Amino acid sequence: MNNKFLVQGLLITAMTFGSFVTYAGADDGPIVHQTGGLPYVSGGVGEESLQRLRDQASEFNLKLVFAMNSGAFLSNVRVSIADAKGKTLLEAVSDGPWFLAKLPVGKYRVVATYAGKAIERSIAVDRSALRTADFRWEHE
Repeated sequence: MNNKFLVQGLLITAMTFGSFVTYAGADDGPIVHQTGGLPYVSGGVGEESLQRLRDQASEFNLKLVFAMNSGAFLSNVRVSIADAKGKTLLEAVSDGPWFLAKLPVGKYRVVATYAGKAIERSIAVDRSALRTADFRWEHE
């Protein structure tokens, strides 16, 4: 297959689903994704990954942290963020216990789902500070 057509196909697929990815080199930090123009990044598995997210945190205004009540951090958490009118703006799966997003100033409904159990939070974000919300699940 011609590489030109492969690249065009990948671009068309990305545009169709409304999700774009900015690729980072090994030393550049976590990969920043965009859905509907909203940048987000996730990770935090291991100290190096956590430090890279800490270094990038000032670029975002929302930080979600996922863990069990025991304190064990989680990954593979499905995240859905909707605006005050109920329109879903972002859906993603977190690669680690930290999920950073940059949202317009406003009020949002955030739903985080792990192992089929959803936790919902109403969260307001502004430009002045990083808003942090913890999501914790009970053991079965």
